Amino acid sequence: MSKPRVPTLVGGVFVCLTLAATVASVVLEARLGARQRAGDGLEAGWISGLAGLALAVPGGLLVHRVPRNAVAWILCASGLHWALDGAAVSYVAHAVAHSPAPQGAALAYWVYQRVGAGLLFSLPLLLVFYPDGRLPRGRWRWAVLGSLGATAILPTTLLFVPTRIAEAMADDPSPAAVRDLSIDLLALPLPDTAWQVLLRVGYTALPLSLLVPFAVVFRRYRAATGLQRTRMRWLLWAGVVDVLVMLSALVLPQPVLGAGLFVAIAITGGAIAIGVLRPQLLDIDRLLGGTVLYGALATVVVLVDAAILALVTTALGDRGAALVGLLVVLLVYGPLRNRLWVLVQRVVLGQRHDPYRIISGLAEQLERSDSPEHQLLAVARSVAEAFRSPYVAVEVHRTGGQALLAEHGTAPADVQTMPITYRDETVGRLILAAGGYRAALSPRDERLLADVVRQAAAAARSSYLAAELQVSRERLVGAREEERRRVRRDLHDGLGPALGGVALRIDTARNLLARAPERADEILRRARDDAATALADVRRLVHDLRPPALDDVGLAGAVGQLAERLRGPGLTTRVSASLPADLPAAVEVAAYRIASEALTNVTKHANAATCTVALTAGDGALTVEVRDDGTGIAPGTPSGVGLVSLRERAAELGGRCEIECPADGGTVVRARLPLPVLS
Repeated sequence: MSKPRVPTLVGGVFVCLTLAATVASVVLEARLGARQRAGDGLEAGWISGLAGLALAVPGGLLVHRVPRNAVAWILCASGLHWALDGAAVSYVAHAVAHSPAPQGAALAYWVYQRVGAGLLFSLPLLLVFYPDGRLPRGRWRWAVLGSLGATAILPTTLLFVPTRIAEAMADDPSPAAVRDLSIDLLALPLPDTAWQVLLRVGYTALPLSLLVPFAVVFRRYRAATGLQRTRMRWLLWAGVVDVLVMLSALVLPQPVLGAGLFVAIAITGGAIAIGVLRPQLLDIDRLLGGTVLYGALATVVVLVDAAILALVTTALGDRGAALVGLLVVLLVYGPLRNRLWVLVQRVVLGQRHDPYRIISGLAEQLERSDSPEHQLLAVARSVAEAFRSPYVAVEVHRTGGQALLAEHGTAPADVQTMPITYRDETVGRLILAAGGYRAALSPRDERLLADVVRQAAAAARSSYLAAELQVSRERLVGAREEERRRVRRDLHDGLGPALGGVALRIDTARNLLARAPERADEILRRARDDAATALADVRRLVHDLRPPALDDVGLAGAVGQLAERLRGPGLTTRVSASLPADLPAAVEVAAYRIASEALTNVTKHANAATCTVALTAGDGALTVEVRDDGTGIAPGTPSGVGLVSLRERAAELGGRCEIECPADGGTVVRARLPLPVLS
């Protein structure tokens, strides 16, 4: 057998022995009747056995993964000790139920009563060795060794003290069923005064000896950063659970308390294993905050319930009055308690447990908002109030790579973000304060936030797009009127005078034709030049209104000519088209202009080697795609006039234009222009 497998084998032996002891306790308990078991006054051994398994199993896993970490062996040894303690008490219960008692009953009771005291070592050992399995250095190591020595006083004394002295100083004497069992197996003949002093010192030193281990944990937690701090928070969470279980012991019955003890030990073992092996398995900050919050609230409610019930019972006196008091508590205080619980949750956590209230409050605020900015601010304010968050920001993407941001509160140093999606498209993000129990969001909270913010942000985005569309329409109307003014000016100031001059020159040439033919010919030549200039102006005006190539060779041919004309050195441009014969004029012009602007950008800025232009019609729309393998557009680059005009031309026809930079490089301009449905 190879050497690295030895620790794993030893850890497996610990787990198997713990399992065997647990099974033995369960079998022994099952052979006893419930009536016999309830009258002997002994603890249920199977609970200790399960607690031992809850420690030995994570200990065995740690031995397999990190065999040099002392925490792994402490868990294995503690688990086996718990299981043996449970098996011993189960055997004692089995023995006292039979007469005569079988062999080994006194030894089993000695293991349970005296050796079981060694379980006091488990907690301080785990505290001082967690998480790396090493003791602190310097003076702290000597303090730890002294503390462990103080812890050992009581367990060591109990191994050798006579039973009569231990019973006399114990707060809880042994049950009557086991008083005939002698456990003075290692009793030493010391004076009674010496034993009394040792026991008093041991009982006094036991709680004081825990101060140093807790101080070591506190010191390590303060000094830890990053992953090490996360490991320490797992131990802190386990401690919080243990404290809550101990507090529940004040009001819960013994059977429930035993189950709670098992749960606490199981959680502690699991938390230690996760903290050592995979501390980032779960969000420990969220788990810790939620445990503290809900545990504290539940503890307060249970304590108040018990106090009120006791107060009413004491005031009414006899048993009949106690029953009346119980009914009063159930009928009067019960509904009031539920309302108080909801009120406390609302004060501490906000309205996250009442989705209808959140939605109705948000709808009311949105009705009073008359702009996208105010709507997003209403969303941020509603989320902050509903979740009691000190800071909320809602960011919605706008066209042109910009964003509309609304903030409520002061931005902290640590924030958490959630994407806002609408129709499988990320339209923005929600920014919340991180840290603290109020910032801990359960999956239900995240779904509620996503639903509320998605709908509200989509409404705000729609309002913004509507306002932007109105601005775009006004801009288009203004541009159209400016274009008409320019055409009128060109016709009135350019083409009109030019044609008038041609007419005058022709009249002059006619008058001079008889007496000065050479002079008349010169004037006619000038008139011809003026007419050619006027014809060029007419062609320019016609091209501005609608490119003639669209009528001559169609959209595909016109884009092909355009690509050839704009092709730069080292650039290969390919045009493919699948178009119907009767495209609407407005769609043709818009597609041509979009392709022209995109090809111009490729030639000027892309530094590309190849460029493809695809014109396809289908699904009720004409798609224009211009793709190149150039340098792309750097993130954060503001949209220029050309890119804005692409989107505006598409939006004018009810379509859209997207500009993307794929991960493999280049730029893709994709415009989708709706086609009218033919009846």
